[in-house]
Amino acid sequence: MSWSGDGLWTLTLNIRKDDLKCYGYRVMEGSTVKRVEWEDHCSSPAPVIRDFWIDPPAGCPFVRKHQAPQFDRPGFRGAGTAIPVFSLRTRDDFGIGDFRDLHPLVDWAAATGQTVIQLLPVNDTTRKGEWKDSYPYSPVSSFALHPLYLRLQDIGVEEDEDFRREQAELNSLPELDYPRVFKAKTARIRKAYAQRGEKDLRTAACRKFLKENAFWLDEYASFSASRDGLDEDLYRWIQFHLDKQFSEEVSYARSKGVHFKGDLPIGVSADSVEASFHPQLFNLDSTAGAPPDFFSQDGQNWGFPTYNWESMACDGYSWWKSRLRVMSRYFDAFRIDHILGFFRIWEIPAGEKSGKAGHFNPALPYRPEELEGLPTEGLFHSDPRNPGMLQPLISPDTSELDPTLKQRFDSLWEDFFFRRNNAFWKQNAEKKLSELLTATGMLACGEDLGMIPDCVPEVMNKWRILSLEMPMMDKGRPWPHLSVCTSSSHDVQTLREQFADSHSGEDPAPWQIRRILSGILASDSILAILPLQDWLALSAKLRNSDPRAERINQPADPNHHWRWRLHLPLEEMSADTPLSTEVCSLIKDSNRFNY
Repeated sequence: MSWSGDGLWTLTLNIRKDDLKCYGYRVMEGSTVKRVEWEDHCSSPAPVIRDFWIDPPAGCPFVRKHQAPQFDRPGFRGAGTAIPVFSLRTRDDFGIGDFRDLHPLVDWAAATGQTVIQLLPVNDTTRKGEWKDSYPYSPVSSFALHPLYLRLQDIGVEEDEDFRREQAELNSLPELDYPRVFKAKTARIRKAYAQRGEKDLRTAACRKFLKENAFWLDEYASFSASRDGLDEDLYRWIQFHLDKQFSEEVSYARSKGVHFKGDLPIGVSADSVEASFHPQLFNLDSTAGAPPDFFSQDGQNWGFPTYNWESMACDGYSWWKSRLRVMSRYFDAFRIDHILGFFRIWEIPAGEKSGKAGHFNPALPYRPEELEGLPTEGLFHSDPRNPGMLQPLISPDTSELDPTLKQRFDSLWEDFFFRRNNAFWKQNAEKKLSELLTATGMLACGEDLGMIPDCVPEVMNKWRILSLEMPMMDKGRPWPHLSVCTSSSHDVQTLREQFADSHSGEDPAPWQIRRILSGILASDSILAILPLQDWLALSAKLRNSDPRAERINQPADPNHHWRWRLHLPLEEMSADTPLSTEVCSLIKDSNRFNY
């Protein structure tokens, strides 16, 4: 563009008038997006187009338009519920929650004035149908939906005597029996495909879906067929029906003013479709994890490879943008799992198990001359991405150092983890996030708990990424307006367990739960999204008799089985007027009701 004076920039394009339908402007500094317009321009054919930069409307706190208009309304404050799909329970499912179970949950959310339903990742994790596959943050595809979330009756599975018998057995279990459910549902899905798959694949709707999703679906179908020794079209057919069922529930929810919030896993598995077909996008010689923290004294090793961001940048992060665009079909908001991974990742050499063996990538390690006089054994380790340079160990042994050397090392350690890399990590994250956040209209929320450098809140605030706030992980400052607050999460104890830990094992009464939730809902956070277990704790009648049975995940246990299900059907919960009245009252009192 050329500066024309008087506040005007001009641009001449060699393009057919009819081809210019939508366009927008960005302010760039080098390769980093510094500022974006509120929304794109729509153009009618004309030899000369005159327009102006579009700023956000008055009173809106965001820098870009979202696909859910409620989020952009000045003064908006909303409430919602968080629950994994696999944890839902209705009388019509088959031992595991499915996409159709979202329907009664949406009705309950709408009736109580809620705006958001937050889900855990819904991508396919299928390997062998064993307990390991129950982990939702280890998908084999970043695009494909999980086959177990199909409603069997909707794909032509007959509800005969055998179906009803096994359905009753599986639905009577207090928890999800993943291997058993996988075997039972997979057999019926394959039988349904044999009976109607060929006919379905010929329909106009199915052909349209296959064409629009070929860029990921063909690789996924080939990958899955090779794994199982079956027909590729089986997996295309399954994904067609999953998309149909989920999309119908999404449309229904939006019609009720309720929006789904998805979860974007930070990692992609080494045995995934993406790693198989696009290995250049990953560092397959390392795994990602987390240093020792609140969740685990030994750190965490998540087992999936780190990203090769340099390779991803070569085509403008097209894989990430495609992934987010597919996600935005179903979700109007999303949680960025471990947003720190976009600044730097805790990288563990392949073969190491402990998170303590990791290092930051990228980072500005120390040159040997900067450490002159300091021993390195037990204090530093080599940076594999920067040969000849050193990073401090996250858990160093300083017991043998004399006071002067210890003071010097402590200063270097503190500087490295909290100051030295700040500007570098900030620049690193902005290059990626500024591109990815403008790819869709989803509202972005970041999981920013743990050891957070100062550059993280700076970038999140600039791009209006909502932070995550929770009483048990206080950050030492008031909760900002641009945040999602909650009482607990899938990684920590439920509210009742937290209360018991601090009150000599006492189970809180509903009135005590109400007082705690009222305080959280009254916060300035733009969204308050509470786990369904904590909403149910308001009812002495409906709450689980054993609060210890409601925790979803144990982050310190790499072999944890994800098996929690609601202890009662959603139909029973929704029909309970006292609970709905209580939830509705809390939401209205906190000025979060979705009228």
